[in-house]
Amino acid sequence: MASHRKSPPPGTRVAGIRTPALATAALTSVALLSQTATAAPSTDDKPSIEEVEKKVDDLYRQAESATEKYNSAKEKTSKQREQVDTLLDDVAQRTQKLNEAREELGSFAAAQYRTGASAPDTATFLLADSPQDYFDQTQLMGRMTSRQKDAVDDYVTEQSATMKKRQEATDSLETLSESQSDLKTAKATVQRKLSDARELLSQLTAEEKARLAAIEKKKQEEAARKAAELAKQQAAEQKAAEEAAAAEESASSSSSSSEASDSSYATKAEKTLAFARSQVGKPYVWGATGPDSYDCSGLTQAAWNAAGISLPRTTYDQVNAGTTVTLANARPGDLVFFYDDVTHVGIYIGNGKMIHAPKPGAYVREESIYYDGESAIHSVVRPA
Repeated sequence: MASHRKSPPPGTRVAGIRTPALATAALTSVALLSQTATAAPSTDDKPSIEEVEKKVDDLYRQAESATEKYNSAKEKTSKQREQVDTLLDDVAQRTQKLNEAREELGSFAAAQYRTGASAPDTATFLLADSPQDYFDQTQLMGRMTSRQKDAVDDYVTEQSATMKKRQEATDSLETLSESQSDLKTAKATVQRKLSDARELLSQLTAEEKARLAAIEKKKQEEAARKAAELAKQQAAEQKAAEEAAAAEESASSSSSSSEASDSSYATKAEKTLAFARSQVGKPYVWGATGPDSYDCSGLTQAAWNAAGISLPRTTYDQVNAGTTVTLANARPGDLVFFYDDVTHVGIYIGNGKMIHAPKPGAYVREESIYYDGESAIHSVVRPA
């Protein structure tokens, strides 16, 4: 007879072995402890204020880069639209002339038909798929009067020119469509970068914002120190140049010409700086060219325009619109460009400082050219 063994109650040991219920509970406890340890990291994942500051600056720079691309695409779109409009007007005028030439040939065809002349060759010509092939037939040309031949020549000329202009208009419309697409993409990029920067800043506590302001103040103090050093260097070099000029026994014609050129530039630069100073306090707005707001290249373009000098719209083109000089030789009115991708520009006012439209959320202001560090300076260009 089979023996029946009674199962031990939960929580008891049988030959030193824990029962399944207790073993399961123990394993569950170990798993929970492991999960808790994993879910609670020993370090804070929140970025430091320095990291936030760098990220925000990077986003603003990327937004400014996208702004210059937007400016370029906008300018290209505007020029392309003007070209398309001109071509379409030209096509319309040529089409009218073509219709007039066709009507004249039609009158010849009708006259041939009414007078019972031989086969109405002019009408046949009008219906032909390839008029030029038909004109090559000497029989038709031989039967045409001088006036008819002139009419045919006018028709062929206008038809060829009209077809060519229509093709140009079609190509220009395609290019315009591409430019509009680039414009839309650049605009979306600017808006996205600015939104990301605002989102980062909005997450800071009052204490963190204060620390961020302290970091910015420290950067400004360092920038001011570097500007003062540059001002001393430039003053020393200017004094040495004046002494060297005074030591010359006689001035050559070339030096006289140089002095006249310097005087002319100084006059234009004075007008440029007067305009720029009058814009201080106006907001930076990407894509803006004044008079109520500006982006960086919009301000420099407007300022030099006040002196009678026309600059291109974007930093990419402005950097090539003059003579490159060394930073030590920078003079008031010169354009100072920043970053490897040449996406920012300001107007040098002397003593290591400039007037510029800094970034979204800021205003046109005077500031050290070292506002973002010495390495940020790309080049200095003299526009006139």
